[in-house]
Parts: sequence; structure tokens; C-alpha cells
Amino acid sequence: MKDAIEVARPAGARMTTARYGWVIVAAGALITCVAFGAMFSLAVFLQPVAETTGWSRAGISGAMTMDFLAMGVAGFFWGGLSDRFGARVIVLCGTALLGVGLALASRAQSLLEFQLCHGVLVGVAAGSFFAPLMATVSSWFEANRGLAVALVSAGVGVAPLTMSPFAAWLITHTDWRHAQQIIAALATLLLLPAALLVRTRPVLAASTPGSAQDAAATGSSGATSVGRALRTPHFVVLATMFFCCCAAHAGPIFHTVSYAIGCGLPTMAAVTVYSVEGLAGLGGRVLFGMLADRIGAKPALITGLAVQAVAAGTYMLARDLGSFYLIATIFGAAYGGTMPLYALLIRDYFGARMMGALLGAASMVSSLGMALGPAVGGWIFDHYHRYEGLYAGSAAIGIAAVVIALLLPPLRHKPARAATAA
Repeated sequence: MKDAIEVARPAGARMTTARYGWVIVAAGALITCVAFGAMFSLAVFLQPVAETTGWSRAGISGAMTMDFLAMGVAGFFWGGLSDRFGARVIVLCGTALLGVGLALASRAQSLLEFQLCHGVLVGVAAGSFFAPLMATVSSWFEANRGLAVALVSAGVGVAPLTMSPFAAWLITHTDWRHAQQIIAALATLLLLPAALLVRTRPVLAASTPGSAQDAAATGSSGATSVGRALRTPHFVVLATMFFCCCAAHAGPIFHTVSYAIGCGLPTMAAVTVYSVEGLAGLGGRVLFGMLADRIGAKPALITGLAVQAVAAGTYMLARDLGSFYLIATIFGAAYGGTMPLYALLIRDYFGARMMGALLGAASMVSSLGMALGPAVGGWIFDHYHRYEGLYAGSAAIGIAAVVIALLLPPLRHKPARAATAA
């Protein structure tokens, strides 16, 4: 049973509903920051884990590859459940699984055990956060929807500014196993109360055929079921674009710390490059969310994809801390800004009724792209002892994402972004 009763509400209750939508935005931003920060902190652990265990970088990076694959498959599953039962119970289940997965990974005695604990359990847990939260938040807003969704996604951008430096600090004071156990406990303690704030929006009035609410429920594609929606050109093009976008930025995100260290930067300085990407991603999410509210999600997305492709290739030219900071700022703003826009496009094309399942399905496809970066980057370094090939490939795939985005079918109706937030 959903965590909100779907009944008509008087006009006086709408202001309270609108205000509580921002509470969910704040809770969602905290949840994505802590959850994805805990998972992505593996980039900081990469070198100390390899040095203390003797496991290859490709093998350890494989855990992150498995994270993305498991997150994608589980995201489709969790998203469908959130459409039916609401996001709160889904996020609570994911929180418990995240803590268990991180704690077990910290005690792994073999590479395979580490990959299964971190790569499968943590990945399945991460899948419970993105699609359910984005679908829930988008349902609370008509005006400012782009900004609201961007702020929830901004938690992912804040993560490198919080969890990654914290993980680096822990590693300087204790071994990586104890550091990861502390992160597991902290993540669980922070996520549980935040998850309890998540609610499904009450329906303000019954929709009638042809009404604005009916259009919001069915979207522009005309699909009336998840199965039909998955077969539409709208979804195929959108999911392929999402795949290429994530394939373009996954490798640089995961391997830039190691690349910067290889270029002569001290470890803590290299971690700050990752943090600069995260800070820029935070600003990029807000910027592109507001831009989408003004000009539409598709033009905003195409702009972000083009900037991302150029910035990924430019990493090959970075050698000192200043150049790393400059490129990280541009790259982080671009990849961070594009990520919330897929949720907006899915809402516009397919409506709110099955958004959790479809965003989960699109995220499942995109996770295949995210899985390529860490694994391919690790393989390139193990074989060539340099990362330039990774960044060149990322730029090429990013350009392909721009081309695919231009093929996205036009909307049948213009989404209402100017109405008062419900």
C-alpha cells in the first residue's frame, strides 16, 4: 500500500503539499549524496586495496563494473515496485542492503568475494535510490520540476565533496578495511531517518480524459503500458542516448584520481580533482535543471552532451593541478547537468503513472555504459600503463551521444513548466 492516500484535497491543502515537496527534495538530495558517495568511494580505495591485497586494478575496478550492472538491473525492479508501493519502503530496503554490502566487502579475503559483496550487493542497493526518488519528486511538481529533480540528483554531485575526502582521510588514519566499515555504519545511520521523510504525493483531483492531469499521466508517446512503452522509438532512442552518455563519462569519473596521481599529483591533491568535479556537477545540475525549465529538456541535454564530449577528450592535455581543476570544472558541470534531464524526458514522453519502471529500465541500459568505463580504463592501464586511450574513447562515445540525441522524436504536446507548483 502506498505511503500516501490518493484522495481529493481542498485548495487550502495545496500549499502544504507544495511545501512538503521541497522536504522530499532535501531528503532525496541527502540520500543520493550518502548512498552514491559510499559506492563511488571505491575510486579512492582503488590504490590502497591494490597495494595491500595484490589484486589487479582491473579486478578491483571490476567491482565497480558489477556495481553499475547490478544497479541497472535492480533499478528496473525497484522502479516498478515503487510505482506500486511508493518509494519509502524501497529506499529503506536499499539502505539496509547498502550497509550490509559495504560491511561484508570490507572483510573480503579474495577478489571474487570483494566483487560479489561490493559489486552485487552494493549495486543492487544503489538501484533502489535513483529511479524511485526521481519519479517521486517529479510527481510533486509541475512548475520548477526541472530544478527539483536536479536538486535531488545534485546529491550525487555533492558526494565527491563529502564521502570521497572523508574516505581519503580515513585511509590516512587506518587501513582500508576499517575505513570501509566506518563508511558502512555512517551511511546506514544517515539514510534511515532521511528515508522516513519520503512520501508519495496525494492526488489533488481526479483526472478526466483530455485534462492536464490525464496528459501528465499518459505522456506524449501515447503508450498505455510499460511493455508498449519499451517498444516505442521514443524509449529506444532515449535509452541508447543514455547508454552512450554514461559510457562517455564513467571512465574519466572513476580513473581520474589514479590518472592525476600518475601525472605526479599527490594523493590528496588528486582526490581534490574528484571533489572539484563533484562541486561543478552540483552547479551543473542546478544550471541545466533551470535551463530545462526554460527551453525544454531536449535542447538542454544536447548542449550538456556536447560539452561533456569535448571536456572528456581534453583530459589528455592535463598535467598540473591547475589544468586538472579547469577541465574537471567543465566536465563535472556537463555530466552532472545531463543526468537529471533523462528523468524529465521520460516524464514528458511517458507520463507519471509508469515513470518509476521506465526510468529504471533506462537506467538499466545506461548502467551498461557506466560499467564499461571502470573496466576498460583498468584494462588500458594494466596493458599500456597510461590512460590517454580511455579519454580519447570517451570523447568519441560522447560525440555519438550528441548525434543520437538529435534523433529523439518531438513531443506531441509541450510540457507545462510554467504552472504553479502543485
